[in-house]
Amino acid sequence: MTFKIITLGCKVNSYESEIMKELLLKAGYKEVEEHPEVTIINTCTVTNMADSKSKKMVRRYKRENPNTILVVCGCSSQNNKEEYEKMDIDILLGNKDKSKIVTIINNYKSNNKKYIKFYDDRNLNFEDMVVNEFTSHARAFVKIQDGCNNYCSYCIIPYVRGNIRSKDFNKTLDEIKTLVKNNHKEIVLTGIHTGSYGYGLGYDLSDLLHEMAKIENLVRIRISSIEITELNDKFLNELKENDKICNHMHIPLQAGSDEILKKMNRKYDLNYFFNKIEEIRKIRPDISITTDVIVGHPYETDELFEKTVESCKKLKFAKIHVFPYSKREGTPSSRMDNQVNDSIKKVRSHKLLEVSNELEKDYAKKFVGKTLDVLIEENYADKSVGHTSNYLKIEIPKKLEINKIYNILITEDNIK
Repeated sequence: MTFKIITLGCKVNSYESEIMKELLLKAGYKEVEEHPEVTIINTCTVTNMADSKSKKMVRRYKRENPNTILVVCGCSSQNNKEEYEKMDIDILLGNKDKSKIVTIINNYKSNNKKYIKFYDDRNLNFEDMVVNEFTSHARAFVKIQDGCNNYCSYCIIPYVRGNIRSKDFNKTLDEIKTLVKNNHKEIVLTGIHTGSYGYGLGYDLSDLLHEMAKIENLVRIRISSIEITELNDKFLNELKENDKICNHMHIPLQAGSDEILKKMNRKYDLNYFFNKIEEIRKIRPDISITTDVIVGHPYETDELFEKTVESCKKLKFAKIHVFPYSKREGTPSSRMDNQVNDSIKKVRSHKLLEVSNELEKDYAKKFVGKTLDVLIEENYADKSVGHTSNYLKIEIPKKLEINKIYNILITEDNIK
């Protein structure tokens, strides 16, 4: 049988889709682009827009491929069970049992009976999944953790991903070693709350990074995202000693004023954030630090928004991922007074994006004229595209080998 997987949302979803793809291929299924006999849609619910996009995708594929076996899974279906149950979906899952996808599809084929299965996500063990070769990207993602216990007031994810839980330490290392043997030079560690890896199990993210550094032929270790509160002395020492850790960290700020950080139930204030960033830059002066910022959270006034703008400028982020606040039903923020008008959110988002563009240019300029290692991720007849360790996107005007690292002179023209 033929199949197609549509993935929406984060790197965790990308990893889980890669798992399903590998399992289906091993079982004799064939991946196709058009008219698949099985269509899997791995959904996202992080914002209202993500929910809407997920639902539209489900309706579209059912309409365009009425005979396909439609499988829907992921955060949006977990968060909107009743709504998805009313759709004409053959197999409906939440965030669990993606590793059992072959059995579930085969059972459906034999009995032709609609299958719906959800779990209480607050009390789950880590669902073991192992990718042997990450075919969708040159960089290989490894999901080491799931769930979140932070309960930021605006966020729906703890309700749909459940409690924090981690992949076994040795199983994680074995998976990484296999990926490296299969020619992946860069491993991206990912999770819903990656920095909580190993919580309560006697090991942590720093221990994993330390052991990964010993793996021969692994050139780069990248962390998809980490909270500022998890950058303890042990981690900072590993950052100092371990030169395989990429010269890039994504650390969400979310708001640049103490007033809004408190409303968001974030676990730090601005002073703490600034001091940690200063510590990181003492260790690695040229590191790229990118961030997430939500604009238009309830109670954010024009004055508080301007504080966020000034904080971002002072912190000199290499890039800001800007998100207009999205009201997620069931979260504390959705019940707050002083909700910000959508038109104001749009204006503020645009302004912060302009700031991000300027900061991105300023950071990139520092490397013009220098030679940096570039991992080639895409190639075409006349050009190749890849990233440096500090996550500059570089375009080279010739075809180079994918998954290989080249020394490239950085110019204003090849930074994209």
